[in-house]
Amino acid sequence: MNFDPQNMPKHVAIIMDGNGRWAKQQGKMRVFGHQNGVKAVRAAVSFAAKHGIEVLTLYAFSSENWSRPAAEVSALMSLFMKMLDSEVKKLHKNQIRLKILGDKKGFSESLQKRINEAETLTANNTGLTLNIAANYGSYWDITQAAQQLAIKVKLGEINPDEITPERFQLMLVTGNQPQVDLLIRTSGEQRISNFLLWQIAYAELFFTPVLWPDFNDNTFSEAIVAYQQRERRFGGC
Repeated sequence: MNFDPQNMPKHVAIIMDGNGRWAKQQGKMRVFGHQNGVKAVRAAVSFAAKHGIEVLTLYAFSSENWSRPAAEVSALMSLFMKMLDSEVKKLHKNQIRLKILGDKKGFSESLQKRINEAETLTANNTGLTLNIAANYGSYWDITQAAQQLAIKVKLGEINPDEITPERFQLMLVTGNQPQVDLLIRTSGEQRISNFLLWQIAYAELFFTPVLWPDFNDNTFSEAIVAYQQRERRFGGC
């Protein structure tokens, strides 16, 4: 599928949905779907790096996902740990910078340590920035940004009237990264699920019935083509 390499989105965010349904179709437990979803993650990262996308954000684990069955949460945490161990060196070799977005205090000390090591190792890489949103929710993100600014006001570092959208945006976990241009959600669901609510203000939305483990270059290309066919007005005429 052909798309214009000169008109690529700078920041693509993906809600990786459908692992559980994919596993059910195979007659397997949900964790089997999560395990197979890792292949789709590799494919998406490779595609983004190859085609000059600056930032790729993947919604891996929301702050609401803790309410899932304990066995599934435990399996997800183990998979996350395993991914950090097995994939980070490959990311580093390919100049990919890894950032984990979310409330890291919710993770075990050993997982927090692995996250810190992975982010430190890749911090100075100059290729694709790969954000993994884990224990992330946009309500939390916006709240923590507001708290940071409230502390600055309390300490007299800034005045309330100096709080602008631009300053507020810098306090979000995405910091000075470009706003999301294209949001993709797999599995046919058409909702945002508390994901990057501020950052997707003017994003183009693409919903596909493809379940996440089946997501591949063709699906990613379809989303890029759809993005390039739209006229982005940013609130103008």
